[in-house]
Amino acid sequence: MAKISQVDQDLIRTIAELVRDADLAEIELEQDDFRIRVTRTLPAREVVHVSGPAYGAPAPAAPAPTPAAAAPAAATSVAEASSDEIAASPATLTSPMVGTAYLSPEPGARPFVEVGSKVAEGQTVLIIEAMKTMNQIPAHKSGTITRILVTDATPVEYGEPLMVIE
Repeated sequence: MAKISQVDQDLIRTIAELVRDADLAEIELEQDDFRIRVTRTLPAREVVHVSGPAYGAPAPAAPAPTPAAAAPAAATSVAEASSDEIAASPATLTSPMVGTAYLSPEPGARPFVEVGSKVAEGQTVLIIEAMKTMNQIPAHKSGTITRILVTDATPVEYGEPLMVIE
């Protein structure tokens, strides 16, 4: 590993600016025997740590029950609106962290919410696993889930739109 005294300080500044400008939580670069990792602390948001069974590999896909037939319609309407419009909307719940989104409390269980579900502010609507910790993500406002923009067991980025609550 290269020692910090041997590292180009301008490179570190450039990487730190990239992390800030791209609104990333961290970035890690590795080349040959050189490795650098730059992290930053993001604004605090209330996160509840959940203990219990961790998700393993995604469960085999089962046939979807009839009520889930509304999901393709939601996906179609998402494609019609630009992602910038969705992300900028105050009705959109965005990811407070980088991790893996899970729509139900455990594999095979019913999802926390579905399109059409009424939620109260603070009610858990999904979980994001980050660093082997299950973080309950609460609704940022009361209303009705009109779109679910992520699928179960998929990676999400900080600030990525997750759901629309109107």
